[in-house]
Amino acid sequence: MRGRARAPAAGTVLNALATGTGSAFAIDRYLTATVEFGGSEVRGEIADHPEADTALIERCVELVAGEVGAEHGLEPGTGAHVRTESDVPMASGLKSSSAAANATVLAALSALDASVEREEAARLGVRAARDAGVTVTGAFDDASASMLGGLTVTDNTRDALLKRDTVDWDVLVWTPDEQAFSADADVERCERVAPMADLVATLATDGRYGEAMTVNGLAFSAALGFPTEPMVDAMPDAEGVSLSGTGPSVVAVGRRPKLETVRERWNSYDGTTWTTTTQNAGAERL
Repeated sequence: MRGRARAPAAGTVLNALATGTGSAFAIDRYLTATVEFGGSEVRGEIADHPEADTALIERCVELVAGEVGAEHGLEPGTGAHVRTESDVPMASGLKSSSAAANATVLAALSALDASVEREEAARLGVRAARDAGVTVTGAFDDASASMLGGLTVTDNTRDALLKRDTVDWDVLVWTPDEQAFSADADVERCERVAPMADLVATLATDGRYGEAMTVNGLAFSAALGFPTEPMVDAMPDAEGVSLSGTGPSVVAVGRRPKLETVRERWNSYDGTTWTTTTQNAGAERL
């Protein structure tokens, strides 16, 4: 009873904190989870971060076991060991928690030789995130983008998928050295930019994703107290640029030659700048 799976990170089109409507897109960076059932307790481990909170990945395993364990031969009270490894920086706004939940849910299902629809698998991870207290909105936008791939628009108040589209962008990411945990975000300040969030939702629904990202980034950088200079540096050359999640990472999308120009500007900032692409396949069992 051992399974492995991986799920991609994601960038933000619309932060759901203001209105409950959110949008995100998967990128080609991954978190991998391994789940092995056995023993009497569920134990989590995050590679290279022995001090990190493992409540989310442990809760994912517990929910999968509770939902489908009995019908797939899992004895009541059976524990598990879950370990995650990642090339996604933690608490950086790149949806590492959603990727961890998705990968863990799929790995646990694989260990039990069980299957559920991928949207439902994402919802299990969202339930676990709420139970573990690592999200304010439930983050179904982030979870759906990571699980399904491509770009999604969601109503996080109902965990409803409103739209999914494939996107083909090169992606440039600037990640400062500090961390920002989603559960610590100032929701009241984010709610003040709800009119801009409504505009972003309209733009995203109309397929104007780059414009949506940029409006979102300006609004939520102001609400959450992040500098807008990196975004302004990117605007002449990127198709869209936004603060990702509740920060601190900033993500720009477009074509590689123009993003290299942005990268030259961003290299003057402290932190790490790196490139990747969008990912349209979503999470997968290994």
